[in-house]
Amino acid sequence: MCGIAGILDRRGEGRISVSHLASMVGALEHRGPDQRGILLYPKIGLGHARLSIIDLKSGAQPLHNEDGSIWIVLNGEIFNFPELRAGLEAKGHRFSTQTDTEVLVHLYEEKGAAFVEDLNGQFALGIWDSRRDSLLLARDHVGICPLYYTEHGGLFLFASEVKSLAASALIPALALNPRALDQVFTFWATLQGTTAFDDIHELKPGHVLAVDKRGLQDRAYWDIPYRPPESYSPSPPREIGERVLDLITDATRIRLRSDVPVGSYLSGGLDSSGITALISGRFNKGVRTFGVRFQEPEFDEGSYQNEAAMHLGVEHEELQASNAAIAEAFPRVIRHCETPLLRTAPVPMFLLSGRVRERGIKVVCTGEGADEVFGGYDVFREALVRQFVLRRPDSPGRAMLFERLYAQIFRTARDKASFRQFMSRHPSDPRDPLFSHLIRWQNTARIKQFFSRDMAARLRGYSAMAELSGSLPEDFSQRDTLSKAQYLEDKIFLSGYLLTSQGDRMSMAHGVEIRPPYLDRRIFDFMSTVSPRWKILGIEEKHILKKALGQLLPPSITDRTKHPYRAPIQRVFMGRLGSDVTREALSERQIAAAGVFDPAKVRRLFDKLEIGASRSETEGMAVAGILSTQLLYLQFVDARPQPQVADGPWDVYIDKRGS
Repeated sequence: MCGIAGILDRRGEGRISVSHLASMVGALEHRGPDQRGILLYPKIGLGHARLSIIDLKSGAQPLHNEDGSIWIVLNGEIFNFPELRAGLEAKGHRFSTQTDTEVLVHLYEEKGAAFVEDLNGQFALGIWDSRRDSLLLARDHVGICPLYYTEHGGLFLFASEVKSLAASALIPALALNPRALDQVFTFWATLQGTTAFDDIHELKPGHVLAVDKRGLQDRAYWDIPYRPPESYSPSPPREIGERVLDLITDATRIRLRSDVPVGSYLSGGLDSSGITALISGRFNKGVRTFGVRFQEPEFDEGSYQNEAAMHLGVEHEELQASNAAIAEAFPRVIRHCETPLLRTAPVPMFLLSGRVRERGIKVVCTGEGADEVFGGYDVFREALVRQFVLRRPDSPGRAMLFERLYAQIFRTARDKASFRQFMSRHPSDPRDPLFSHLIRWQNTARIKQFFSRDMAARLRGYSAMAELSGSLPEDFSQRDTLSKAQYLEDKIFLSGYLLTSQGDRMSMAHGVEIRPPYLDRRIFDFMSTVSPRWKILGIEEKHILKKALGQLLPPSITDRTKHPYRAPIQRVFMGRLGSDVTREALSERQIAAAGVFDPAKVRRLFDKLEIGASRSETEGMAVAGILSTQLLYLQFVDARPQPQVADGPWDVYIDKRGS
């Protein structure tokens, strides 16, 4: 992956300079420390910070076609580029590099904006077509690579990160977006297209945006696939599992296409162990693996990592993410995430990517996406169980299913009674489009009790859930419970949180590219033909994936209870809020200036934290959410980003003849 940026002067008034673009690219140097390039026409400017992975010698960007009429900047990888290139060469296209980027230029010449439908990869890109006087932006199908844009005074700007837009000095000072914050404090993430800042937009996953004389035209080219029951595969689970294994194997194979070494993250769970098993067993026996350890036993999976590493015979390295290290890195993580966080889980991934880069690795394969595609989250099983129980809510036999689902919760008779009652009655209507997630989101929304009166007044009459409900596909009500739940998880949590805050931003903070094979679009498409009964069999999650990976991994890995990746919160910050940055962010002056939270309520919460009296999950999320929001305000609103232009060689192309 890399960092991309651009400015389009829609009025053609010659207001773009090299310094504007250099500042934008300089803000992205962590994403692409290997090379920097700029294209400047009177009307368009493109910038690129390169992380060299394919064609290390001749793949500099911005890159153009034979006559220089089309230019491109790309962040990401196109994994099927060799196959696409062969077809283009057969049609007479000439290539001057070995990069996947140049394939896109010629594919665009052939197909126009529809070229994105041929791509299997993870990408965010900008293409300037001087013949059409048009700028085209595109983002991969699930949103692995980020892309943001804004428009001010006839200038259209885009970049891989918000800080790059701000660094241009061509847009107004950033301001927090109240509705976006309301979304974060409900869903853990903003809704697609929205960011934490006013007037800064995210290009949605699976979308293209054309900017030309007609204005801005946004079009979806892909969405999470759904097929009705009559389209389900009649094959038995064993055969489905074999087909899934073939798809995962090929998805892994093409994600190893690289001119630099590729490592793998290994947590010891089914998902990452499966990918590592394929790499080490079929493609690269010497693959290096990396995992996170915690000092808190309830979060640590070290024994499982070691078991998996020994079984697979890989060279494994662990990073000890101590509570002190997590607290110290939290402000830096917020600067990279550019959004509030309700968890500290991204921080260990930030620390791990730093270790990976220290070891000379630029690319790692990961297990992200398996839970979303194959049905691995508790929220999926919980929705199915609750739907079943609601048919006869007073049946003690049915209610006991919750005890099997959450065995770790049911420790006393009181726990059993209260939790069973809560889960079986709230919400009570399975037809509600948000049925599967309502309990989670209502619980998260309790954090909004810390909002200031002014913030609450600004949000009066607004409902994040209503906005989400209004954006769902027309046929959503006709879908089964699991398909609905997976769609909601994919559209909000996967792209808005997992792939952003725990994925791209944490890896690219250190110039490391993550590649998740499970998110290959072919796997999405195939799994949409599989009946939900085979995805979750009874209450067994990821039944098909276990069938697929069973021949590669021992039962101790495939059959063990899922251990969701989490990191501690309260114990991380308890007694560690005394740094200058944190103290300033939580000062009464800064809280009042940001206007999001009530200073008195915040003080009481953090007083409880300091003496160890804050233990509930809601209070933990509130601690992380309040601190991260205040850090966001301090770093992006109170102190406008002013990066230094990166040192080192620059490739600059200036054409003063016209655009």
